[in-house]
Amino acid sequence: MKVLIGPSSFGRGGSQPLDLLRERGYQVVMNPYGRRLTADEVVNLGQGCVGIIAGLEPLTTEVIAQLPDLRCISRSGVGLGNVDLDAARAGGIVVCNTPEAPTRAVAELTLGLIIALLRRFPLADRNLRAGVWQKETGSLLLGRTVGIVGLGRIGRMVAEMLMALGCIVCGADPHPDWEWLAQHPIELLELAELLRRSDVVSLHAALPAGSKLLIAALELALMKRSAVFLNLARGYAVDEEALYEALAEGRIAGAALDVFVEEPYHGRLAELDNVILTPHIGSNTQETKLAMETKAVRNLLDALGGNGD
Repeated sequence: MKVLIGPSSFGRGGSQPLDLLRERGYQVVMNPYGRRLTADEVVNLGQGCVGIIAGLEPLTTEVIAQLPDLRCISRSGVGLGNVDLDAARAGGIVVCNTPEAPTRAVAELTLGLIIALLRRFPLADRNLRAGVWQKETGSLLLGRTVGIVGLGRIGRMVAEMLMALGCIVCGADPHPDWEWLAQHPIELLELAELLRRSDVVSLHAALPAGSKLLIAALELALMKRSAVFLNLARGYAVDEEALYEALAEGRIAGAALDVFVEEPYHGRLAELDNVILTPHIGSNTQETKLAMETKAVRNLLDALGGNGD
């Protein structure tokens, strides 16, 4: 039986996930292209495969229909926006993901980006490399009001880190964990009020693909001119052109994005000095990738009856 490995970087952090598959007798079909697979490539490589360890390659209705042996799609990561869940369900295909594994890595990246924005590290670095000795004056994290949009696993961990560093944290979430909120001094607000109050707005809402924009021109207009905005959730949740205009016109002070509507990103935000852009590296630590890949393989083996434990 064959299993297709979609992510081109799978196994670089350690051979354990691939070893698990081979020990259970599966033939592994690797991504040979060093990049995200196209739909046609998934179909070609996936012929005869009973399982796919998925990254962000398109697993659409058309793709799934051309893989008659497929029984499980196991996502190495959290988001399932690239998987047609209705088509998978109709075909009796089990779909699973690894929501717990990236939490710490994304939370740490968020914290680092907030501090970098407040202290203006990227601009200081660029100036120095260009021969300009200019001391940027930033702001302390201590005492800042941070609004977290989406209090899921990552949002909650970010909140705990920020409170430990002396921040005032508020949150917006339509379905919050009330038990967790009862144990933490976080005020739950409507999104508009959170945007008005916050010095830092960090987006962690896990919106399904096709959702209405969460942060667009009207929402950005509510923010303080001194505020900074971060998106480490979903690229399609933010109107990137509206964000560019707000930043270029000085209506908000800065932004950091790790996710984009189209990836790789080639848009106008790259022209601005008050923006930090990272290429979707939220979960990209050696420890996290190995944990995600191992869990994805165990999920697949469980679904296929191969005893992932």
